[in-house]
Amino acid sequence: MPSELVAGIARIEHNRSRFIAEAERHALQRRQRLDLRRSLEAPHPGTAATARLGLAAWPDGLPPEDDDRLDPDSGAAERWTRESGWEESEQ
Repeated sequence: MPSELVAGIARIEHNRSRFIAEAERHALQRRQRLDLRRSLEAPHPGTAATARLGLAAWPDGLPPEDDDRLDPDSGAAERWTRESGWEESEQ
């Protein structure tokens, strides 16, 4: 890091490490927002069809075998319904 930059930080902030960490967090968040905006403006060709469906229709496109699962905590069988979400299955 250039010494002039370190000196400039030191003049306004006693804890340079904290200042740099905060600046990097802001820079990462800004880049993530830019990446998301770029992705929304030009979605990957493989996701274009899913994006056109929208979230409400997305479950309809899942294969039938994805309707059931095991609850990771209890090991009980569950199934997905649009009305209730995941619920215990009678299997």
